[in-house]
Amino acid sequence: MALIINDDCTACDACKPVCPNEAISVGDPIYVIDAFKCTECVGAEDEPQCKLVCPADCIVQDPNFVETPEELMAKYESLHS
Repeated sequence: MALIINDDCTACDACKPVCPNEAISVGDPIYVIDAFKCTECVGAEDEPQCKLVCPADCIVQDPNFVETPEELMAKYESLHS
């Protein structure tokens, strides 16, 4: 699954610099995650780094975008090859 940022986002910018895929961008008014770039840090880290640094706990699973760990790894490899 890709991750999404909900309306509790405070636009603090903690998440954007830690994303290995540059999937997080400034939205209006809250940050957004590009589902086609989000691998939940599979391939780069053991767990989603954005969720670790988010002080508002506003980054959650997107139930509409389900992917297996293998699909996430394939996406990561395609982004970084």
